[in-house]
Amino acid sequence: MHRDHRILGIFIYTLMTLFLLFEMALQVSPSVMTVSLMHDFNIGAATLGVMASFYFYSYTLMQIPVGLLYDRYSARGLITFAAIICTIGSFFFAFTHHVVWAGLGRFMMGIGSAFAFVGVLIVAARWFPRRYFAFLVGIAQFLAAMGALCGELPIAALLNHVIWRVVMVLFGMIGLVMTVLCFMIVRDNPYNNRHIPKRHHLKQELKEIVRSAQTWWIALYAFCGWGPIAVFAALWGVPYLAVRFHVPTTQAALAMALVWIGVGVMSPILGWFSDKLGRRCILLRLTSLIGLLSALALFYLPGISFGLSFVFLLGIGIAASGQILTFALVKDNNRPTTTGTAIGMNNMAVVAGGAIFQPLVGLLLHLSWDHKMGGDGVPLYTVENYHLGLMIVPLCFLVGLIVSLFFIKETYCQSKYDVDVLKQ
Repeated sequence: MHRDHRILGIFIYTLMTLFLLFEMALQVSPSVMTVSLMHDFNIGAATLGVMASFYFYSYTLMQIPVGLLYDRYSARGLITFAAIICTIGSFFFAFTHHVVWAGLGRFMMGIGSAFAFVGVLIVAARWFPRRYFAFLVGIAQFLAAMGALCGELPIAALLNHVIWRVVMVLFGMIGLVMTVLCFMIVRDNPYNNRHIPKRHHLKQELKEIVRSAQTWWIALYAFCGWGPIAVFAALWGVPYLAVRFHVPTTQAALAMALVWIGVGVMSPILGWFSDKLGRRCILLRLTSLIGLLSALALFYLPGISFGLSFVFLLGIGIAASGQILTFALVKDNNRPTTTGTAIGMNNMAVVAGGAIFQPLVGLLLHLSWDHKMGGDGVPLYTVENYHLGLMIVPLCFLVGLIVSLFFIKETYCQSKYDVDVLKQ
């Protein structure tokens, strides 16, 4: 690749990851607003879980269409459109006073955000040599984790001075800046504006992806690998820590930052080490085991201190980083012309955990709730209530461990279509 193309590719990849950082902050922002949202909308945990998960409903449903669009159209137009939708959703959420319309705002944010992670991976695949792909996925996951940190820790501190609606307006203003930058800088690939063959056999390609058993096993691992983050770190973890250890929300958010640090720091290391080792599956198994042990210890080990919980929170973050290797496996198992669609399907499995588990935990909290209310009219949930709902976290890691042990095939970091690529 020409030096100018390489520099431009780095700029585009950086901007795409900044948009990913932005959408991750949007995704997890309700986790530090739970009390304020329940108070302002006069709702309980079950309704809050459904409202927050509207983000994941649209995000999940959009993943296959997003992959198809990236395989066929310019990344520049798509990511600009995505940034606009995120911006509108942020302003909509900020100014509404009804929970239904708040859910619609989250739904719009999810539509725009659906283009972010797949877009980063598509840019990495088109602008950089194949040997860097797993590492670049790891870097993207690192920045996504930093976005989640920006959606929890700083906002928790900011909420001590302004109401949550002001925070959402600030998100909308950032979205406007992202829209302009994406339109000005993003380009499709280093060679031309059209990167795909004129004749594209959509039905045949979809059948090929869907009929592969590995597609589904890898997707199941991805679902279980990120499900604990979507349900715990992105929504219910901060209030759980506050209740379990009797600490303010700001301290709970600070502790939860360790989950995102674990994901962020470990993801690029795992991607690099996987390529260096020439293996994927052994790392999937190791991370799942770490997650299972950390979750069981955090939730069910009696008498642990707030300080000791930091170790287990970091372990859960490290474990969740294993799901980034599923995207490398997807790339290894699919043709270059269907990479976007296959990645979209896998990312759909990743985010489906939020759509399913966030309202499920909210429902379990509501069903086990003893109907005690706080002075501000917000339901009070006990540690036992949270332990019932959050049993999903260790169960996810257990399923991931089983799948990686017995069902996912090792690719040795090689594409099974290498021969076809060389012939083109």
